[in-house]
Amino acid sequence: MSWTDEKVAKLKELWGKGNTASQIAEIIGGISRNAVIGKAHRLNLSSKIKTRTATSNQNFENSIEEKNVKRRRVGRSKFKSLIIEKDFEPENPKQLEELDENSCKWPIGHPDEKSFYFCGRSSLKDFSYCKLHLLYAYQPKGKKEDVAEKEDVPEFIDKKIESA
Repeated sequence: MSWTDEKVAKLKELWGKGNTASQIAEIIGGISRNAVIGKAHRLNLSSKIKTRTATSNQNFENSIEEKNVKRRRVGRSKFKSLIIEKDFEPENPKQLEELDENSCKWPIGHPDEKSFYFCGRSSLKDFSYCKLHLLYAYQPKGKKEDVAEKEDVPEFIDKKIESA
């Protein structure tokens, strides 16, 4: 199937009116929904389709954005409270078979070693880890890169960098 100038014009018109790719394919005829999507993408047609209910869509998008902001705030405050709190219960070493849904599943050691075990402290609700290991596992976005940069660089590497 080849796209003629008439088909491209019809695609642009229907896409601008807010028709779905399936509807456009059906109206133009002889092409698939995926062909319509591919052509629209190649033509850089807006992925945000203008619809008759633009005001209700705007309200919907605003409510989604507000929910995301609230989620981020809740997540931050949840982890900040863990950082402030430093009274972690002692480890309760457990083997894989002994773990239950309330046990911290943070592995300690290497699985090939005989001394390998899981933390075993009480895990937080909706998480697999205790307070301490949750701080390791869930780092805020951007923090992982900061940690990598702050790590001590061996002296011989520093010398190589300086001499380069």
